[in-house]
Amino acid sequence: AARIIQNMDPTADPCQDFYQYACGGWLNRHVIPETSSRYSIFDILRDELEIILKGVLETSDQGDREAFQKAKILYKSCMNESLIEQRDSLPLLQALRMVGDWPVASADWSKTREPSWSMEETLSIMNSRFNKRVLIDMFVWNDDRDSSRHIIYIDQPSLGMPSRDYYFNGGNYQRVREAYLQFMITIAKMIREDKNVSRDDSFVQEEMAKVMELETEIAN
Repeated sequence: AARIIQNMDPTADPCQDFYQYACGGWLNRHVIPETSSRYSIFDILRDELEIILKGVLETSDQGDREAFQKAKILYKSCMNESLIEQRDSLPLLQALRMVGDWPVASADWSKTREPSWSMEETLSIMNSRFNKRVLIDMFVWNDDRDSSRHIIYIDQPSLGMPSRDYYFNGGNYQRVREAYLQFMITIAKMIREDKNVSRDDSFVQEEMAKVMELETEIAN
């Protein structure tokens, strides 16, 4: 209750400016960080929790339960920046091989990969190994009709960009859309270079334009 009162501005007239009355104290005491687009009590709690988790993950793992050991191993692997730099794009190239490679980053995908490529198998690998849902989203959650049990839900997944607006609206949306396409083209070129595949900018641009077209159809 004290925190709620602290975040209010009782000097404001709620009939004239209810937002200032309800949130004026918060606005006076907090500034949105330059690295954020928003700032709320949940952001503060998350920052505090990250500090606590950092301390926990950096302690010795002797005598820990298996789940804690795995969390600490994952944390250490992310913090080992020198090894990450040394490995460069190798983990990404290995991941691509697991899902049947990427046609735009291959010289002869239609001949060497497509005959044995299966969309169903690829979608299952993306879901189970990389927690990435494509075309179809599947998850386990409480049953809306019976909260004592869990069921499998099948839904539409999220899009490559935050919302449908980014694919159709003008202004800033269009600028983001153009940057998104250029980002895809840049990544494809980088991967082709790392795989020692010959440079073919026009092919990459055509393929990524098709990807953008497919995403736009899905968004529609």
